[in-house]
Order: sequence, then C-alpha cells, then structure tokens
Amino acid sequence: MKNKNILWVSLLLFPVIAAFVNTRPPTPIVIRGTSPKRWVVSQNSSLRVNGSTNINTFSCVIPAYDKTDTITIKSETDKGVILSGSIGLSVNSFDCHNSGMTKQLQKTLNQKQFPVLQIRFLSLNNLPAITRNPEAITGLVAIEIAGVTKQFEINYQISEDSEHVINLLGSRMLTFSDFKLIPPRKLGGMIKTKDQLTVAFHLKMKAIGDL
Repeated sequence: MKNKNILWVSLLLFPVIAAFVNTRPPTPIVIRGTSPKRWVVSQNSSLRVNGSTNINTFSCVIPAYDKTDTITIKSETDKGVILSGSIGLSVNSFDCHNSGMTKQLQKTLNQKQFPVLQIRFLSLNNLPAITRNPEAITGLVAIEIAGVTKQFEINYQISEDSEHVINLLGSRMLTFSDFKLIPPRKLGGMIKTKDQLTVAFHLKMKAIGDL
C-alpha cells in the first residue's frame, strides 16, 4: 500500500516538474559592444537655420559653439545605439547677416525667457565604422526651443579627417509651429516669414575612449 501511494504521488508531480524544467525565460535585448565611449564636441562646431519670406530667403548662423560638451555612446543593442548627451546653443549668438532679421528671430524664439536652444542626442540606427569616407546614418534627437521639446529623426553624414576629428553633419526640416511659435513679420506684416525651416548643424568631435 505504501509503495502504491508513492507511485501515485510521483505520477501526479511528474507533469509539474516537467513543465518547470522546460520553462524558458523571455529572450533579453542583446547588448553588443564593450564599455561606453565618449565624443567631445569642440568649440568650432556650428549651427545654421535656413528659411524664406514671401520676397526672399535668409540664413541665420551660430558660427562657433562657445562651450565643450560630451556625447556618450552608452550601448549598442539589437535596436540601435543608445546615446546620452546634449549641446546648448545661445539664441543670442544667432547672426542672420541683417540686424533687423536677427532681432526678429531672437524675439520670435523668446530669447529673454529661453536663452538656450537645446539639442539632446538620443540614439543612432547603428554605430558606423568612422573613416575618411562619409557614411549616411540616422538618429533621434530631442530639440527644445522656447520651452517646447519635440523629437525628430535626423539624417547624418559622419566621417573622420586626417587629424582624427569626427565630423557629424545633420539636417532636418521643421517648422516654427512645431514649437508653437509664430513666424517673424516685418513692415507691419508686409514681409512674412514662411513656417518651414531647415536646421543644419556641423559638430566637430574627438573620441576620448572608454569611460
């Protein structure tokens, strides 16, 4: 009788034990690569905003970045490259090569209340092999203008020059209305700036190795 009880208990527990043994954990996100690396943004980086009015075109530039910031390549996963880091550009540094247009742009961007235009780097679609030949990649950034933040996909060209400076060129079409701004007007509204803009930046960076 005792042996029969042991046999029945074993038969009852066998499916439970088998199910437990065969249970597999969910597939994790694959993280490739080694320790994080950093790119230091140099002070001779620049940003340009190109736009148009109902009578002509204009180009406003921040010719030189006045500080040094760092972009960190945190990890490479099966979904792309995770970045951390940002650059802050002084709205007061914009030069539209026309004093009236420069003042209008700074006023539109609410320079007194929000003196800094912020670009935060979020990700890349892949980690390129940086060479002398420019390579096309895409990435996500968060742009903050006048207190409003929007995410955009940016098209980049990345390469390295003979002095091992990494050149990252990015551009994106956006609008004043993306940031709840009204385009500048002059002469009582006779000259109207169109809503659409092209923002282009050229970052010059140095790789400084593992963290």
